[in-house]
Amino acid sequence: MTGENMEKSLLIIDDEDNMRHMLASLLKKSGYLVEGAADGYQGLEKVRQQHYDFILCDLKMPNMGGMEFLKTAKSCLEKSTVIVMSAYGSIDTAIEAMKEGAYDYISKPFKSDEVHMALKKAEERESLRKENSVLKERIRNIEKNYSFANMIGKSRAMQDVFRLAQKAAFYNATVLISGESGTGKELIARGIHFQGDRAQHPFVAVNCGGIPENLLESEFFGYKKGAFTGAFTNRKGLFEEAQGGTIFLDEIGELPLTLQVKFLRVLQENEVRPIGEAKSRKLDVRVLAATAKNLEEEVEKGAFRQDLFYRLNVLPIRLPSLRERSEDIPLLATRFIERFNQTSERKIQGISPEGLSLLLQHEWPGNVRELENAIERAAILTEQDILLPENFPIYRKKTVKKNLMEDDFDGYSLKEAQKILEKELIIKALTATEGNRTKAIQLLEISHPSLLSKMKAYNILM
Repeated sequence: MTGENMEKSLLIIDDEDNMRHMLASLLKKSGYLVEGAADGYQGLEKVRQQHYDFILCDLKMPNMGGMEFLKTAKSCLEKSTVIVMSAYGSIDTAIEAMKEGAYDYISKPFKSDEVHMALKKAEERESLRKENSVLKERIRNIEKNYSFANMIGKSRAMQDVFRLAQKAAFYNATVLISGESGTGKELIARGIHFQGDRAQHPFVAVNCGGIPENLLESEFFGYKKGAFTGAFTNRKGLFEEAQGGTIFLDEIGELPLTLQVKFLRVLQENEVRPIGEAKSRKLDVRVLAATAKNLEEEVEKGAFRQDLFYRLNVLPIRLPSLRERSEDIPLLATRFIERFNQTSERKIQGISPEGLSLLLQHEWPGNVRELENAIERAAILTEQDILLPENFPIYRKKTVKKNLMEDDFDGYSLKEAQKILEKELIIKALTATEGNRTKAIQLLEISHPSLLSKMKAYNILM
């Protein structure tokens, strides 16, 4: 144990002078700042006055033993790692001590290597605890500044979406959420529901394209016993299941025309009639709908009723594709890495600049869902604590550098082309330097005030 322990404070609580001196001599050589206490009372006074990173505490002592010390000093030991020692202990004693907050247990007499090993394990545990604390703080900051419900994004496009969704949560208007597959339409719908007045009531999500056409009517509206062969009991439909809450109609564009007219009646009259019933039942349900299709085009083709479209499109929210908000890729990637670390107990620190550059060049047809899968796959493949380009083999093969004039620019203005190129290069430089503006201006060969001005003009929030 060397310089990494120089700032680690350690308290030895033991009634045997020889034991305290031996441990103090041993551990001072290993770089610990050591103090001693002759019993639990002295130890208690010391931990009340200052913090110790590690505490070695004997269990059997006069005046106040180790177990009583653990119980009495518990509020002072929240950030300390306690290792108990005893020549009279047993497994039951060790378990009892750990229930009271001790981290580890060593039996006397012990060899110096056993003490070192116990402290090394304790240091690894302390390091992991601090990393988890930093991780939680990073997640809290991300969620505080750039999130709505379980979605994050600092791009202007996503901030606009979050503001609109936040407003929508407190009104009863029908919302139509549009966007490509994988952009997070259901997450936005859940956020609107759970941040609004209906949060304590049901949220019923249904994929309109996932139910066989011959079952759609009975699934949505329910039926009366005996209404058809197989209707052995009365059954509520999905609209009634959502009573008082919200029904989320995903892929609403997949509804057949025959059912669209019945949906229109539900929205107009706020009532539903189960199959086989003579009377309609009143509903108090908020409707949120989502589609990956362009419903206006579907209306023009005659595949979607215009009157139903207008009923649904009271408050439209369009989710941008990931390629439209590429500046969110580093933020999202960090979130997915942190989530992977939590579930797998790994310690992946991030993505190399070259790996991130690879992700920024990809078109992401599967959007955020595809990015999340890519990060998880790379995290499983890597044998290091950082994700490298070789951990993204699919994207190394498929990613082709975009042609600026063909993909980003449709015109002849040199001024407009220059703006597009400047924005791309600034994002590339900031990504390569992990947001370090001092290093970025060196790559870009511009001044710091000029960088700040251009970042503001192009709405670059890195």
